[in-house]
Amino acid sequence: MSDNEYDVIVIGGGPPGENAAQYAIQGTDRTAAIVEAELLGGECSYWACMPSKAMLRPLDLLAGAANVGGLTGVPSVDVKGLLDRRDYWVSGYSDEGQVSWAADAGISVVRGRGRITGERTVEVDGRVLTAREAVVVATGSVANLPAPYADLQPWTSRDATGVREVPDHLVVVGGGVVACESARWMRALGSAVTMLVRGPGLLEPFEPFAGELVLDSLRAEGIDVRLSASVSSASRPDAQATGTGRVHGGPVTLTLDDGAELTASEVLVAVGRRPATDDIGLETVGLSGADLRGAVSGGVLPDWLHTVGDVNGEAPLTHWGKYQARMVGRRIAARAGHGHEPVVPGFVPVPQVVFTDPQVASVGLTARQAEEAGRSFFLRDSPLSAASGASLLRDDLVGQARLVVDDDSGVLLGATFVGPEVADLVHSATVAVVGRVPLDVLRHAVPSYPTSSEVWLRLLES
Repeated sequence: MSDNEYDVIVIGGGPPGENAAQYAIQGTDRTAAIVEAELLGGECSYWACMPSKAMLRPLDLLAGAANVGGLTGVPSVDVKGLLDRRDYWVSGYSDEGQVSWAADAGISVVRGRGRITGERTVEVDGRVLTAREAVVVATGSVANLPAPYADLQPWTSRDATGVREVPDHLVVVGGGVVACESARWMRALGSAVTMLVRGPGLLEPFEPFAGELVLDSLRAEGIDVRLSASVSSASRPDAQATGTGRVHGGPVTLTLDDGAELTASEVLVAVGRRPATDDIGLETVGLSGADLRGAVSGGVLPDWLHTVGDVNGEAPLTHWGKYQARMVGRRIAARAGHGHEPVVPGFVPVPQVVFTDPQVASVGLTARQAEEAGRSFFLRDSPLSAASGASLLRDDLVGQARLVVDDDSGVLLGATFVGPEVADLVHSATVAVVGRVPLDVLRHAVPSYPTSSEVWLRLLES
């Protein structure tokens, strides 16, 4: 067996790529290699989920302490401490721990940029690897930088999570998850923050009340949120890039569609991401990036090629990519004679948590999505304050909960919770949706008192 030959080769070492390699070979003597050009552990571990939540969690505790009676000496934000906490959770931007994990799992790590060069072959900086069984593309996604921002050397989400020098005034372009979360920690670090949101509200894929409550909170924190605001032009004469990242390149001037001008120290462009399919060699096997979309189960792809994570255009969430990876890894193993093909239910909902204040936790269909899908449904709504346990969390409790229920079967199609600590409520809804548990049965799932879970009773009784 050649050192360049493996049973499975994964291009991209984020969590989905790691999981795909692990599940494809675990419990066997088969081999796998992960090809990674940056840090093993990927975007989530160093530039997205982990650093952002490391900075946001102290802010949750601060907001809670400031809004519950019986305390004195409420703490304040320690800028250095917050950034030090971030650095701890990204392991000082070292992937030594992840490499050690891979070695223990029997997975080889190949450093460099991988490119498919033919059937079951991957070239890595001149070295040609061969896969006996499968190649998995797990290259993730990259930030969109549309005109007029591309030439400004603006911040992307990586710069926001990796911030070292806090700008005096930060303009955040966007109204989605990254924009809302970034605005929150940058404001806490001391920036004056202005958000420019093209649409009429925040967090538009969610239930409307989620964006409305988050909007109120961001404004209460002193963030200038401007809705229906589009940038027509932008300039930054002194912009410059370094070899290790972006630096402040002088003031940025943005001209809005209504003629207003904004001048800021820095601009963060948070208007979505696109699959990272450029120059990965798909054309050598007669494919394009579009062919990877929705191809988790094979689809139009040859039987030796698979995709997991953001690259296939499904929900760009770490946990969803890891779920795909577990299914793909088990499928590869089964085809090699190890275990059985996974059985996937007809509807697997995507859960998501937005770590704003209040938090937003959602799974499955919103009312709008159910209507667009032509489903017959009804809604169950309740203020979160109807649960005594939730009211105990914050004296200034603001929150809302909603169930979307199928008319014919009485099972959940989706659920949304907005309020403090609701991230821990959404998994119960996920289990109910996946298990197709009807409301008549859910009434017998007794929530503990006094906890936020009691909102389920209010929803079921409404």
